[in-house]
Amino acid sequence: MGKSTGFLEYERVENVGQEPLERIKTYREFHKPLSDEERQKQGARCMDCGVPFCQAGKPIFGMVSGCPLNNLCPEWNDMVYQGFWDEAADRLLLTNCFPEFTSRVCPALCEKACTCGLYDDPVTVKENEYAIIEKAFASGYIHPNPPKVRTGKRVAVVGSGPSGLAAALQLNKRGHYVTVFEREDRVGGLLMYGIPNMKLEKTVIQRRVDMMEKEGVKFRTGIDVGKDITAEELLQSYDAVILACGASNPRNIVAEGRDADGIYYAVDFLKATTKSLINSNLSDGYYISAKYKNVIVIGGGDTGNDCVGTAIRHGCKSVVQLEMMPKLPDTRAENNPWPEWPRVCKTDYGQEEAIAVFGHDPRIYQTTVKRFIKDDKNHVRAVETIKLQPVHDPKTGRMRMEEIAGSEQIHDADLILIAAGFLGAQSYVTDAFGVEINQRTNVATESGKYKTNVEKVFTAGDMHRGQSLVVWAIREGREAAREVDEYLMGYTNLH
Repeated sequence: MGKSTGFLEYERVENVGQEPLERIKTYREFHKPLSDEERQKQGARCMDCGVPFCQAGKPIFGMVSGCPLNNLCPEWNDMVYQGFWDEAADRLLLTNCFPEFTSRVCPALCEKACTCGLYDDPVTVKENEYAIIEKAFASGYIHPNPPKVRTGKRVAVVGSGPSGLAAALQLNKRGHYVTVFEREDRVGGLLMYGIPNMKLEKTVIQRRVDMMEKEGVKFRTGIDVGKDITAEELLQSYDAVILACGASNPRNIVAEGRDADGIYYAVDFLKATTKSLINSNLSDGYYISAKYKNVIVIGGGDTGNDCVGTAIRHGCKSVVQLEMMPKLPDTRAENNPWPEWPRVCKTDYGQEEAIAVFGHDPRIYQTTVKRFIKDDKNHVRAVETIKLQPVHDPKTGRMRMEEIAGSEQIHDADLILIAAGFLGAQSYVTDAFGVEINQRTNVATESGKYKTNVEKVFTAGDMHRGQSLVVWAIREGREAAREVDEYLMGYTNLH
């Protein structure tokens, strides 16, 4: 695959990102694609490795190595090298419903398992994917392709995030009549309102939604299933229902002073900004502003980084990001060999921008909140933190984080954003359908299956597996669609 000596002849070259001090002036995506000639050289670096871990999607010591969608990366890398762009798109779309999403927001599990990355830099698989799908849209190679035959079966998909959209696309392709219900005013779930515009511009989502509508999928927005419409109504009107509502319960921080004003969940902060940006370019004021404020972000994952980048674009006075866990090493440790997922420190776009604006990394490691301090108007004005240290727990055999007495510090804070992740499905939906949940409050199914304990009701995505990646949501949506198709037809030819 690729050129047999390409990985020796060409170095890894990535799309050039706009400088931090420039890109923070807008909410636009900020990477400039390579020329076709340069991109083909990147495809040529795929080294015919014999065992392509990039497409395996298999767990190694508890962490998945390679693409969960089993994308045929070596095949389309070779086609990029050869300049066969349409054929590359065909191979890419064979396994991935939405490369335009994953090529923007996926952490590229494929690249972390790339054989070329064992002793050198891995192939730019994610950016190659981006080039393939965007060229296919631009050339018109991707166009609406409604099914020629309809089965007469009706399927309701509750939730329009990546798992719901993937299930809807696959089932519609099969010929079933599919209706997607979304409680927000726009389709996309967390793709629309949970991921900032600078990572995924919302026109990209709408482009796909428009195409799906032309192919026959119906979208009904502003309908909260379990409240605006009952489970019984859906079960009576449809032959199958897929619950793909996400893991929608944000983790809270329980500490003294939590009732203070000025403390928000990260998802509410990001959602309000994106909605106001789309509706009015932020002129309507219907968002949680960080302008001129000292911002504390609690949580160190992607969502925490997104809050940092968004707060800087608002014009915050300062931003601090608290992380409970120790800083990861900058390079792989000896006990974390390839092709395991690399447990290394990542400085993302938001942290890069904070360094450019404020002169230092916003992250404070091994730190948690001890109490929120409020003024006489019940508004947060500071946060007291305490340092943590890892301690071996003899009962569990694991490490746990323990407070270090006397390490308290006070940080000024006018706005606090809790980005501590999500826990399970929302109870009003699971109660409405009567589906069982597991100990993690996710919808329960048999292992490797998507059918719930309720007849005709299936589940997929974060609601099923817990908070995870977009690429996993797409895989779950595809597999759930396959199971639903077999349930309705007695067999399936979906893959």
